[in-house]
Amino acid sequence: QERLVESGGASVEAGGSLRLSCAASRFTRPKYCMGWFRHVPGKAREGVASIDSEGATWYSDSVKGRFTISKDNTKYTLYLQMNRLKPEDIAVSSCAADADVPYKRQVTHLTLTPAGWEITGQGAQVAVSS
Repeated sequence: QERLVESGGASVEAGGSLRLSCAASRFTRPKYCMGWFRHVPGKAREGVASIDSEGATWYSDSVKGRFTISKDNTKYTLYLQMNRLKPEDIAVSSCAADADVPYKRQVTHLTLTPAGWEITGQGAQVAVSS
């Protein structure tokens, strides 16, 4: 069964940095788009960043310029480098994967829509103290 496992969640001071990792296993399809999402209890799940099979990236306005999504295909791992963290970045961050097909790219992947991704990890807690 295809699986995603996040790691790297921690507590940092405001202005600090963290790098989240998402290890993918047992993926059988040739092309995937992958994304990072975050959730705060009581609020809707928010799309943070996504990257398609060719390396094109998209970011939410709230993290643009501070976060960087990347992947290492040889290690089947997705990353999210988070710099200049703010208290409002506190959330459970999770990664997701979906088949990289044109219609899904337009309606789901580049719009960072949380719903519609085929596989989602359990999440990693990010805490930021002010």
